[in-house]
Formats: sequence, C-alpha cells, structure tokens
Amino acid sequence: MTQTPSSTMSGGEPLPPARFAYGAHTWKEIAHLLVNLPLALLGFVYVVTVLTVGVGLTVTVVGLPLLATGLLGARMLGRFERARARALLGVRIDEPSRLRRHGGGFFQRLWSALKDPVGWRSALYAFIRLPWGVVTFGVTLCSLFVLWPVLPFIARGLANADRAMVRGLLSPSDELERRIAELESDRGVVVDTAAADLRRIERDLHDGAQARLVNLAMGLGLAKEKLLEGQADDHVAAMVEEAHGEVKLALQELRDLARGIHPAVLTDRGLDAALSSVASRCTVPVRVTTDLPTRPAAAIEGIAYFTVSELLQNISKHSGARSAAVEVWRSEDRLLLQVWDDGRGGASLDGGTGMKGLAERLGAVDGLFVVDSPQGGPTTVTAELPWRDRTETASVTAPR
Repeated sequence: MTQTPSSTMSGGEPLPPARFAYGAHTWKEIAHLLVNLPLALLGFVYVVTVLTVGVGLTVTVVGLPLLATGLLGARMLGRFERARARALLGVRIDEPSRLRRHGGGFFQRLWSALKDPVGWRSALYAFIRLPWGVVTFGVTLCSLFVLWPVLPFIARGLANADRAMVRGLLSPSDELERRIAELESDRGVVVDTAAADLRRIERDLHDGAQARLVNLAMGLGLAKEKLLEGQADDHVAAMVEEAHGEVKLALQELRDLARGIHPAVLTDRGLDAALSSVASRCTVPVRVTTDLPTRPAAAIEGIAYFTVSELLQNISKHSGARSAAVEVWRSEDRLLLQVWDDGRGGASLDGGTGMKGLAERLGAVDGLFVVDSPQGGPTTVTAELPWRDRTETASVTAPR
C-alpha cells in the first residue's frame, strides 16, 4: 500500500489517501486461489470415499445405486465450482444438460446415472484438484508476504490455469450436449403450444359449429313433426329456411376452422397463394412478394404461413397502418420472412400482442424473431426459419 494520509511530500503537500495497489480482479483471483485448498480437500475426500465404497460394494445390491448417487453428488460439486468460477474468475460456462431420465424403470434410470459423462468429469475435476489446491494455496500465501510486487502476475498465471481446468472439465462436453439442453427447454414450448391449439379447436367446435348443428337438428325435428301432422304452412317453410341458413353458417365456420388448422390453398399451391389469400383478408392493403425457387417442407411452410397470418392480424387490430408489405425469400439454408407496416409502431416482445409467443414458437424450431418498431413507426418484423426441402422426411412441429 501507499504511505498513510498523514505523510507529506517533500514540497509539504499531503500524499493522496492510502489505497490497495491491486484492482478488484486481482483480489478476486487471489481469493479464488486461497480457497482452492479447503474446497479441493472436501471434494477429494467426497469423491474418493464415495467411489471407493461404491466400487467396493458393487458385488452387493447397494454398490451400484451408491455409486450412481455419488455421481449425482459430483454433478452438484461441479455446479458449485462453475458458480465460483463465474463469481471470482469471470468464466462464463453454460450449464450442462440435466441428467435424462428414462421411463423404462429403475435399472434404466440407474444405468443412465452410471454412464453420465458430466458426473464422471466432475468427479475427475474434484480428484485432481487436491495437489493443485496445495500448490496454489502455498504459492499465493507465500507471495502475499514475500513476492508482493509480482503477486498480480503470479495470481493471473495460476488463475488462468484454473480457468483452463474449469473450461476443460466442467463445460458441456460438446455441441451436442448444449443442443440437448436447448431442445429440452424448447420442448416445453412446443408441448404448451400444441395443448393450447387443441383447447382452441375444441372451444371453436363446441361454441361454433357444434352449437349450430344442434340448433339445426332441433329445427328440422320440429319441421318434420309439423309436416307429419299435415301442417305444411308458412311457419314450416320459415323453419326450413332458418335451418338452411344454419347449415350455411355451420359450413362456413367449419371451413374457417379447417383454414385455421391448415389451409387447403397452402397444401395445394404453396406459400405465395396462401399468403396472398390471408393478405386479402387484412383490413390494410398488403403487398406480398415471394421469391422461392422451390417449396420448403410442409412443416416449415405451415410455420411461415401462421407467423405471417398472426402478424397481419396484429396489423389489422393494433397498428393503425395505411399499408403493409410481406416479403418471403430463401437465403442459403434459411427461409426469411419480413412483414412491414407504416403504423404507429411501439410493438415489442412483451407488448401483449402475441409477439413473445411467436418468438418462443420460432425459437422452438431453431428459428429467429426480431422486432424493430420505434414509436411513431414504421414496424418491421423479421423472422428466420431453417430451410428443409420438401423431399426431406425430418419432421418439425409447426407451432401456431
């Protein structure tokens, strides 16, 4: 440290206040290195005890379950060490995917835990940390009293070795594991979306076409009774006319419901015709431009169609726009959509217009969703989807 505040320079002016010579990052690294030894000792004792006892008892019925439980504990140690590295070393590491549980019974779950690579790598990390903890603790403690001027350089070098060890053994093992973690999160979005769609279809059928068909059956039944009684008067004719109107309304509602599930024009003629059809129903004039040399997979077409459809509904209801445009094109292995309007703007992912839901649903299939909507407009929404050729058999859930 510098001299005390009461000291003065040769010119009689007081020296600046005393302060530590090292920055916050250096002190965090020193703290990390000093606690390495006690934490490494605890981890080493845990891993050696659990693994030794578990392996030694494999000839009994409790050995393998004990070993599996020990590996789960090693996972928890790894999580703690990642948190410590984030706090003191600034190392940002993704959490590995959760241990996947199989539904085939106890033995399959046991086997899944025993072959867990994350648990074994965490156990290896805890095992080799003891000698390293002794080295870092001794060198850092000695440097605090003997090598103070060069301690920041020593701490940085030792901390960099720790960073490499954490990244090498406690990071997700590969891109596949990180992808599994993402898919586990996205799966919940897809399941929730599918459940919501089923509830919507059930509600539309119950409150719409089903109710009309019930009324139609009742009306035709009354008309039949009157005809059998010989009362073929104007009242019966009016009842038949009303039933005819109910039939037409029920058919229209069923057509609208079918269009909401998957429009026939999309299946028969592709995105160009389907988007032109949905644009014609928008309350704002919409210019549609598509540039697709071939048709993408049916699931990708469905996602693109319903994304544009919901965005155009938002424009009709909320934007106050006078014109809008839809552009669709392919860029390498991506299908791009852009919906623009000259409305009042202010749209956002948490604005209550369904934008957040669209972003989550596109994210669930490896898509992107970007909203640019300053106050006063205009609004531009860009969406990207993975391109899959129509001949590919890989299935993608088409969330709405």
